[in-house]
Amino acid sequence: MNTQILELLKVNLGIMTDKRNEYLLSIIDSVISELESEQGIIIDNNDDLHIMFIVDYSAWRYRSRGEGVMPRNLQFRLHNLVLSMKKG
Repeated sequence: MNTQILELLKVNLGIMTDKRNEYLLSIIDSVISELESEQGIIIDNNDDLHIMFIVDYSAWRYRSRGEGVMPRNLQFRLHNLVLSMKKG
């Protein structure tokens, strides 16, 4: 799954080379760990909403270096993911 997410993330960021793959994979892994351990979200590899949220969240982490407040659109989507876990 991380390979697919990595490729989508690189497209999102406009990165064409493999030089940053290790760093990007670390960001992806930390985002997935945070979603699972802190938010209680069970990541579904076949759910495009989950995959694209991880891509967008990872892209924000890369661009902002983890500084600042999470953008409202990501906050809203995270909130919806958490709520969907509680329903399901």
